[in-house]
Amino acid sequence: MSFYLGIDGGGTKTRCVVGDETMVLGTAVAGGCNIVRLGEAQARESLHAVVRQACVAAKISSRQIRALCIGAAGAARPAIAATLRRLLTELEAQFADRIEVVTDAVIALEAAFGSRPGVIAIAGTGSIVYGRDSAGLTSRAGGWGFAISDEGSGQWIGRHAVSALLRARDEGRETALTALILEAWKLADIDELIQRANSTPPPEFPRLSRIVARAAEHGDPLSLELLAHAGAELADLASIVLRRVSPAPPYVPVATTGSVFRQSAEVRRVFHNRLEKNFPGIALLDDFVEPAMGALARARAAGRAMAE
Repeated sequence: MSFYLGIDGGGTKTRCVVGDETMVLGTAVAGGCNIVRLGEAQARESLHAVVRQACVAAKISSRQIRALCIGAAGAARPAIAATLRRLLTELEAQFADRIEVVTDAVIALEAAFGSRPGVIAIAGTGSIVYGRDSAGLTSRAGGWGFAISDEGSGQWIGRHAVSALLRARDEGRETALTALILEAWKLADIDELIQRANSTPPPEFPRLSRIVARAAEHGDPLSLELLAHAGAELADLASIVLRRVSPAPPYVPVATTGSVFRQSAEVRRVFHNRLEKNFPGIALLDDFVEPAMGALARARAAGRAMAE
């Protein structure tokens, strides 16, 4: 029996799925493995841990893996792809000629649509929109990094939340975000918050997105406004890709994935409403995509190709 492994290498979490030709046999989750943000040592630790744990859950040895695929942000860059390949090969030398390294957008699109046309909007730690037309040509928008892009992402929401609460303070407005963020970062007052937000390396802004979503659920106006802005930004990125891969009706369907979409009903509402207004009749898939399953599907396809 052949076994395959798929990895979704995120900035906050790394997810791994082990399966045979038809079934999922084991899964595992570890810390993030984004090399740019976290460094090579943290990426190595997360990747090795998640593969070992998934194989234990599947009751197999990593030596039994026939093929594997990892999708990770930044993997389109040869240097990042080479490092990810090397780190996995350290775990199991035979992985060297059995591994495919692609971007996180590629495995997410695979999970949502297989080889069919469609658009996937990803909003987790970072964000990107990726799509494919009926001829197989692909297009992307966003995803150019935290400092200059990744609109609507967890990083974007967290950073804008701190900016927004400081602006609200300047204007004499109250927001629940102030107390919640001080508590989350274990800070005593605004002065400490300002120091933390401006520190180098920067703090974990993506973790604040969950706090913003919680405040919005309790009706905090600033949080609702911020999440609506995030949803609009993500819809605008999706619109750019849709106009390229599906310029006229019937439009290709759109799917979503990532913690921001999962956590925030307001982001989903604005995202859906904006696309439905601009692309009448478009199909917006309700189920969240699991990118690791796309990586597993690509690993299975690679394994079958090896056998031919």
